[in-house]
Amino acid sequence: MHLATSGRVIVRLSKTVVQDQILCDQNSTKVAKVTELIGPVAKPYASAISLTNNIKKFVGKKMFTFDIPPAKKQNRRKRKWKQ
Repeated sequence: MHLATSGRVIVRLSKTVVQDQILCDQNSTKVAKVTELIGPVAKPYASAISLTNNIKKFVGKKMFTFDIPPAKKQNRRKRKWKQ
């Protein structure tokens, strides 16, 4: 990982990730959110938005993906009112 001049975090990937996936450290601290994939297909990089104020603390460290299951959609039914 390194910090770009735009404020984004550039991450070298060892496995495929998807857009909007969360990256965390070994303690499951959420560090960044992937916004786009860049670079060659053989050795891709990801541009990510920092989720912490002290991102410099995580530069050069190994990151892991944090899988969040999709939120359940609530099924709301309309009531029929008697008049």
